[in-house]
Amino acid sequence: MSSTDPRRELFRNPNFRWLVGGGLLSALGDQFTLLALPWLVLSLSHDPLVLGTVLALGSLPRAVFILVGGALVDRHSPRQVLWLTKWLNFALLGLLAALVATDRITLPGVYALTLLIGLATAFSYPAGSAILPQAVPAALLQPANGVLMGVRQLVLLLGPVLAGLLVSAGGAPALGRQGLALAFGFDALSFAVSAWTLARVQTSAPAARTTQPVGAAIAESLRACWQDRELRALFLYFAAIAFFVGGPIQVALPVLAAERLPGGAASLGWMLAAHGLGSLLGMAVSGLKPHWRLATLGGTVLLIDSIAGAVFLLFGHVHAAWQGAALLLPLGALGGFVMVAVYSWLQRRIAPEMLGRSMALFMFIVMGLAPLASAAAGAALRVLDVTQLFSAAALCLLAVVALGALFTPIRRIDYPQAATGSGDGPATGQAALS
Repeated sequence: MSSTDPRRELFRNPNFRWLVGGGLLSALGDQFTLLALPWLVLSLSHDPLVLGTVLALGSLPRAVFILVGGALVDRHSPRQVLWLTKWLNFALLGLLAALVATDRITLPGVYALTLLIGLATAFSYPAGSAILPQAVPAALLQPANGVLMGVRQLVLLLGPVLAGLLVSAGGAPALGRQGLALAFGFDALSFAVSAWTLARVQTSAPAARTTQPVGAAIAESLRACWQDRELRALFLYFAAIAFFVGGPIQVALPVLAAERLPGGAASLGWMLAAHGLGSLLGMAVSGLKPHWRLATLGGTVLLIDSIAGAVFLLFGHVHAAWQGAALLLPLGALGGFVMVAVYSWLQRRIAPEMLGRSMALFMFIVMGLAPLASAAAGAALRVLDVTQLFSAAALCLLAVVALGALFTPIRRIDYPQAATGSGDGPATGQAALS
């Protein structure tokens, strides 16, 4: 691309404008369902165990079928698969809204609809990650990822507030069924509109598509990722990082707030908000300044993760919400910066005809480790206190960084300088957030 400002070029691209509009609305609708579904379950059962099983049932099919979803994305097209999942979600959420509004919803119905919605995400996630390289020129991938991830992060900060206002419209403080029906209905409508915007954008197809059976296609992508030394090292590295960071953030941080901080849950909320705001800032910087890095992208990732390890060492000594927020703000910013940069590198590195399967594998590794990391952190807190857990996680994180720097090719990873058959050439097309 010329010296033209990539941000201006990005928003001049009509495909990207359709993408941002539809993706923003769809992400906002997701927040309405995430807030309304637990209230619906509790209003039906008043049992936290039932709520836990419903939420688990929503995430289980995504973990089980996401590799299958990636294979189908590569066989057909990201655009087609994503468009179909949006209309499927529209139908499922519309049915849920109608059942709630007419007071005909039952727990078995909630279980069934949650399972089907979770199954749809197993296909929409790899489709959404594979479609962007077919939507914008390769030089605009990182700015585009920065904007899209930033939009989603902004919605994560503001969406629950708007969702709470709509849900409570049904009759606070009881949170009546009509408010819940409105929330599910809004999410259904958001999927219909984003499917319409998706249809407005054109995609370029890769040179070849897989015609293999699903099992053989998945096996082929696993072999290809394993044989690529840099890709293999990065996948294993991020699996370790996700394990030692995710568990303490999800489990030890609430325990810290409950045991040590005066505000309890309110303090936890402030700290998580600071982390979310930091992530938004990091994503914005990574998108606006795509060339900000050390000599290589991999070296930048290693440096940022070593800083994160040092920050973790301080967490066990937090005794006020502002202290935790002051640590989580830069930690979130560093994580957001890395997320955009690495995601963009993967989209340029992986061959277009294998992008759906390979991105599905990456998401399977990161998301699949989340419950294991939480369980491990919970078990560790049976024998360690919060300070010891954060210190142990920090030391493990620094050890992973050291091993990655010394014994893997991660530090040499950088963006390709020319097309290598990995989708680095310009493309026009369509994309949308799932």
